[in-house]
Amino acid sequence: DEYGANCPRSLLHQQRCVLIFGTLYPAYYSYKAVKSKDIKEYVKWMMYWIIFALFTTAETFTDIFLCWFPFYYELKIAFVAWLLSPYTKGSSLLYRKFVHPTLSSKEKEIDDCLVQAKDRSYDALVHFGKRGLNVAATAAVMAASKGQGALSERLRSFSMQDLTTIRGDGSSPIPAPPPPAPVTVRTSSKQSQLKTSRSASESTGSSGR
Repeated sequence: DEYGANCPRSLLHQQRCVLIFGTLYPAYYSYKAVKSKDIKEYVKWMMYWIIFALFTTAETFTDIFLCWFPFYYELKIAFVAWLLSPYTKGSSLLYRKFVHPTLSSKEKEIDDCLVQAKDRSYDALVHFGKRGLNVAATAAVMAASKGQGALSERLRSFSMQDLTTIRGDGSSPIPAPPPPAPVTVRTSSKQSQLKTSRSASESTGSSGR
């Protein structure tokens, strides 16, 4: 229908109005209340922000189920204006009549739930942090071992010819060392003379017998 076709445009206008009048305008006057240290104004704007936080939370769900409702976005703008108006004092009225009594009666239960949620979230954060560190360490060790194995296989596949070709195509091969020279035993002349005289004396003794 015609209203359904105009829903995106109405949503855009509503978001702009809520941003200007529901967020920026109260934020500025909250700043002035803090600066002037006016307790009355400070309490007034604190009540408004509590109600506005609840309104923002509720509209997250109502935008899904009630966006088809005629003049839905216009009603939201009117509600924010009612909260801000100094004549209606809608935020103060809602806070004093509904929010404050409800929170006062459920304050202990809410505090206990928040403490439990904080402890559980901390434990869950530590648990997932440890698991993440273990996974990262395991992955790093596996990557290092795989890289080491690939490097050793690569080096093992190289031969001396491959290593010489890596140095350059035009380089000459490394010459082999020369074979060792044969060792010759040289005897002196005196030793040869002694051997000759010894053999002659032995021959003379054998002939005399």
